Amino acid sequence: MTFLFQLTAFALVAVSFLLVVGVPVIFASPEGWTSNKGLVFRGVSVWFLLVFSVGFLNAIVA
Repeated sequence: MTFLFQLTAFALVAVSFLLVVGVPVIFASPEGWTSNKGLVFRGVSVWFLLVFSVGFLNAIVA
């Protein structure tokens, strides 16, 4: 169970880093928001899922 928690926490850090770098790049590119809106929303959805998963797994592991 600890390994699953660590893997989920690592995925949260990785997705957070990708969003911190990727979203400003998408906003800065011409036609970026209109063509990549779905990608941003999917990334944010995955981020929220990982946040709640890490919280739930932390309650189980701790």
